[in-house]
Amino acid sequence: MTFNGAEAFVATLSACGVDTCFANPGTSEMQLVAAIDRQPGMRAVLGLFEGVVTGAADGYARMADKPAVTLLHLGPGLGNGLANLHNARRAASPVINMVGDHATYHLHFNAPLTSDAAGVARPMSDWVRTAQSSRDLAQAGAEAFVAAMEWPGKVATVIVPADHAWNTGAAPVAPRPVPPPPCAPPEAIAQAAKAIRESDGPVALLLGGRALRAEALAMAGRIAAATGAKLVCETFAARLQRGTGRVGIDRLPYFGEQAAAFLDPYRTIVVCGTEPPVAFFAYPGKPSELTPSHAHLVRLAGLREDALAALTALAEALDAPAEPAGRVARAIPPADQRLDAHSIGAVVADLMPVDTIVSDEGLTASAALFDATKGAAPHDWLMVTGGAIGQGLPVAVGAAVACPKRQVIAFQADGSGMYTLQALWTMARERLNVVTIIFNNASYAILNIELSRVGVQNAGPKALSMLSLDHPRLDWCALAAGMGVPAERVVTVEQFRAAFERGLAAAGPVLIEAMV
Repeated sequence: MTFNGAEAFVATLSACGVDTCFANPGTSEMQLVAAIDRQPGMRAVLGLFEGVVTGAADGYARMADKPAVTLLHLGPGLGNGLANLHNARRAASPVINMVGDHATYHLHFNAPLTSDAAGVARPMSDWVRTAQSSRDLAQAGAEAFVAAMEWPGKVATVIVPADHAWNTGAAPVAPRPVPPPPCAPPEAIAQAAKAIRESDGPVALLLGGRALRAEALAMAGRIAAATGAKLVCETFAARLQRGTGRVGIDRLPYFGEQAAAFLDPYRTIVVCGTEPPVAFFAYPGKPSELTPSHAHLVRLAGLREDALAALTALAEALDAPAEPAGRVARAIPPADQRLDAHSIGAVVADLMPVDTIVSDEGLTASAALFDATKGAAPHDWLMVTGGAIGQGLPVAVGAAVACPKRQVIAFQADGSGMYTLQALWTMARERLNVVTIIFNNASYAILNIELSRVGVQNAGPKALSMLSLDHPRLDWCALAAGMGVPAERVVTVEQFRAAFERGLAAAGPVLIEAMV
């Protein structure tokens, strides 16, 4: 059988196990579009903005633990998707981007869409490769899969010149073996065990990345049972498995001074699956590093080392009991009379189905939502890992595509939701099982808080107007209707409970606009 470059490339990705493409193509990608159409088992999901495409690939990867592929239109299209590739990279999500480019012989004419596509890709990719011929495209696909799967995941980008896509004489290549995850050295295990045993005060185990999966948390719970160590979650986790029956963990606060105060009692801090904590931003007169100077900091395993293996080895080194400490009991907080983040979280915790996936971009509402749902049914919680807003709705799309039998809930702030509201259209088109809850406070509330924190005093009306979403106030019910998603507005807790119950029972996406 004769293949063109695009067909060989897509067939190679399919052989590697890639079965989903999130796409926003253009003229230079038409051969890739046709190749996806001819590839059995490859699902194509259209996004109306590239930030939806890349964010969906991130959400898919977090839940599937393997890459989807994105299809993007030249350097400018890739540029539109970079913010959510930044989040994906910070989440260590495996993602493969295929980015079309002008035919090689056309580049020197400097047509309007000509750009340095590889240069656009590099800042938000871990691996970039430009295909050199139609035959080389399949090799690039096999290499991209291995690069994306480098533990626990990386962003790999392949630039596909149009002539290499349409030229024939290519053939798919066999998948290449994916290396096993690197393990922390035995010396790191021994050092952590010694530090915990000899600590002159309380011990904290700061966990992130793959250390926040249920099995790894159970090992951390064994360590806590043996030593009394406090389990602490990094502030923004790619995927935290939590809820009833799982080992509970407290989240490190967002604001630097609160995080520093949280960590201050501990004399030994063991870090696993993440990096030592730093402030999200610099502030006048405040430190960037959050680890207290009196604490002994020990690195057990980094982001790119096998956290489960490291925690298991540490538990054995400490002769930890088989049963972990800190399993969460079913507990639903009471909802207040006022419709706010706490009340919404309490209702969600009460009604949330087992194995729900939460995509959290509630921003100023997130802390209350997180606290209210800790005793809910077992669920996965996905956060804004890189801080680039506009992630919540696309990640919900990707998670729903990866796990079609599971309920997805998107907690979404109104301002950041406007960055990628086109994701609602994809939810409707694909009939995804997503309940979106919009927190409509007509404000970039987090920026109103940050205004004073960075030292700005007596902000005037011009400054405040840049942080307001009023005049006119966003109408999310109308926006959702325009995207094909049924929506309703609620102003009381009772209304929210009824709307949420209807949303969970619906076949396909719904949106609830909570006026908070």
